[in-house]
Amino acid sequence: MVLNKNVLLGVSGGIAAYKACALTSKLTQQGANVKVVMTKNATEFVSPLTFQALSRNPVYTDTFDEKDPGKIAHIDVADWADIVLIAPATANIIGKIANGISDDMLSTIMLATQASVYIAPAMNVHMYAHNAVMDNMKKLESWGYHFIEPGAGYLACGYVGKGRLEEPESIIEVVANHQTDNRMYTGKKVLVSAGPTREKIDPVRFFTNRSSGKMGFALAEAAANMGADVTLVAGPGNLETSNKNIQRINVTTAAEMYDEMLSHYGESDIVIKAAAVADYRPKETFTEKKKKQSDDWKIEMERTKDILQALGDKKENQFLVGFAAETSRPLESGKEKLQKKNLDAIVVNNVAADGAGFSGDTNVVTYVNKHNRTEELELASKQDIAGNILNFIAQDLKGESS
Repeated sequence: MVLNKNVLLGVSGGIAAYKACALTSKLTQQGANVKVVMTKNATEFVSPLTFQALSRNPVYTDTFDEKDPGKIAHIDVADWADIVLIAPATANIIGKIANGISDDMLSTIMLATQASVYIAPAMNVHMYAHNAVMDNMKKLESWGYHFIEPGAGYLACGYVGKGRLEEPESIIEVVANHQTDNRMYTGKKVLVSAGPTREKIDPVRFFTNRSSGKMGFALAEAAANMGADVTLVAGPGNLETSNKNIQRINVTTAAEMYDEMLSHYGESDIVIKAAAVADYRPKETFTEKKKKQSDDWKIEMERTKDILQALGDKKENQFLVGFAAETSRPLESGKEKLQKKNLDAIVVNNVAADGAGFSGDTNVVTYVNKHNRTEELELASKQDIAGNILNFIAQDLKGESS
């Protein structure tokens, strides 16, 4: 999957730069067109001439070294690339990219490129675990950048731990597999619901829940990155979408979400209801603020429409996935919901577990399909969880079609 791809390899200044030589060679052997961009510090470890010989292309080290007067080099190279791979990626270059700093050739290209970006960090174990580095990586991951995690072992600094650049063969395998996954949902229409709903009491009060929408948004972004046309029905929140393949519809109440989900259901191939929709709403609402009284205030609640049940009842050829956020007997409750609501699969998570739940950036879930295939996903970022869920769905669809 790298054959005839234009791969821009960014090499930053760490001792692991020597591994980038083998990476360049192996990419070229597999048919990729490779151009190398080096930071100034990287040239202290490996000569640009080495990469020029291995890639059979000029090596870029200086923003102002315009090799072709008819082109602006950093824009031309940024447009040329199908894939950008930074290996090794130091804490410095990760920080620059995350904060929009462009003071050399590589960081300037990173602001200009529209290619898929893969980052393979390499640094001291304590540097890798530092909050600043972790925050920068989370930010880039939320923008759609892909990380190839470093391995654990003996480091050049003498420490033993996580921070060693992944081996060239493994890096290429990750990129190639992801490029294959990127085409998995081409031509598919995916409908996703995300976030909470708000059920009005009066102009200043409402009932809601703790859902942030992060899991649903991650699913929408991942499906779009895999080639799907995505409709995202989003409850109130502060999350943003940037992928042009996502049509976002904002709603507030459970009734509004019900209408939008049913409206787009018929044209959808895959439907993932990840939203935390209110089960109840106030039976009586007020057009003016309810004043404080000396006695208690009792609010009578009524059921909202069950969106997932309605989707299950109307299901024809759609692959329907629900979510079950539980605090007790999560797997048993999830399987009951799977059967009762005529789902093809359900994603179960115990929101009381460490690292799981609504507002965080990580999750722990179990995917169960209607044939009782059960896949447990350990603690990971919601972006990684979303990618795995979509892979499971694709496998189930392939199994049904065959």
